[in-house]
Amino acid sequence: MVVFPPVAEQLAIAKHLDNELSGIESAISSVERQVSFIREYRTRLVADVVTGQLDVRGVSLPPLPDSDTEDPEAELDDADPQETAEALDEE
Repeated sequence: MVVFPPVAEQLAIAKHLDNELSGIESAISSVERQVSFIREYRTRLVADVVTGQLDVRGVSLPPLPDSDTEDPEAELDDADPQETAEALDEE
């Protein structure tokens, strides 16, 4: 036997959950859009480098981490794509 609360209480619970989750769903959607834009930007940068539209011969790379415990992409995650693009444009 399963006992359910009255329909009015069920509706109130559902409405409360919808209100609470709407902010989370909005944040998830925003982050998913940002990830999509960053992937698109990366794809475009790679295409520009491969086709020679962007010259990267004078660009210096950050040093590699010394230990195996460090995440090699951690420094890249902190890099500002706009600053990186501007630095590439200057050369």
